[in-house]
Amino acid sequence: MSDKEELDRLRSKHSELLDEVGKVIVGQEAVVREVTMAILAGGHCLLVGVPGLAKTLLVNTVASALGLSFNRIQFTPDLMPSDITGSEVLSEERKFEFVKGPLFANIVLADEINRTPPKTQAALLEAMQERNVTINGQAYDLPSPFFVLATQNPIEQEGTYPLPEAQLDRFMFNTWVDYPSFEEELNVVKQTTGVESATVKPILSGEEIIEAQALIRRMPVADNVLQYAVSLCCKTRPERDLATEDVNKYLSWGAGPRASQFLVIGAKVNAALSGKYSPDIEDVQSVAMPILRHRIVRNYKAEADGMTVEKIISSLL
Repeated sequence: MSDKEELDRLRSKHSELLDEVGKVIVGQEAVVREVTMAILAGGHCLLVGVPGLAKTLLVNTVASALGLSFNRIQFTPDLMPSDITGSEVLSEERKFEFVKGPLFANIVLADEINRTPPKTQAALLEAMQERNVTINGQAYDLPSPFFVLATQNPIEQEGTYPLPEAQLDRFMFNTWVDYPSFEEELNVVKQTTGVESATVKPILSGEEIIEAQALIRRMPVADNVLQYAVSLCCKTRPERDLATEDVNKYLSWGAGPRASQFLVIGAKVNAALSGKYSPDIEDVQSVAMPILRHRIVRNYKAEADGMTVEKIISSLL
């Protein structure tokens, strides 16, 4: 089968996947699309939203529809690195054996990731980047495919440990989960206060996801699209050649080279799911907000003037 036919099949499968997830998750189409796009791109996703918006249910449902193993880790202030990676225990034969922690799953939900201390966040950081964990000098590979989908509440900041920029940069998408509309909330209440509950059947297997990731990597990209993605990131860096007036005025830090890479791979996924066989500039623009949102840092003047990150990104687009 040619790559073109494979892309057509992937788009069809993704449409089925969205329908299947839609049996349980009402609305939130943009959120579900971004989560599935991150998975197809081989990236991690940070979901930010107030409590009660079904972030955990959404991740669990997506894992079920993908036929992947799923573990949820509730991040708390007393969580230690070994609680998530696993540890060596003394067996009955008086030998040390490694007991795998909850990180050993295809999809890991890191619930309220900013509630755990930096030491545990750092252990997760290594797993996200290296796709393995190291215990007593021995490296253990994590399952393939492997994705971390983390949630974070934008409120209740007391007693939390904000994620450092280095860790935020490991997430491909920063996805904002907003309140449902009146009609959507009405449907949620109807579905969840009765007796019946929807069941989700797997649409894509782990092997198919790995093949889809390789297929997307093979998609050709025109030079002007690559240049646009890189120049977009360069424009976010204050006091550099391409920086705009707003950027110099309102930003302390801009996006790094990893953002350029994610813009291109994200544009490829967006193109593939939109029926194109090569991404264009519109595909880069459509993924720019969730990719750049958590990579640029505002200064005090931006906060004083009410200049949000979203407004700055929109001005660059």
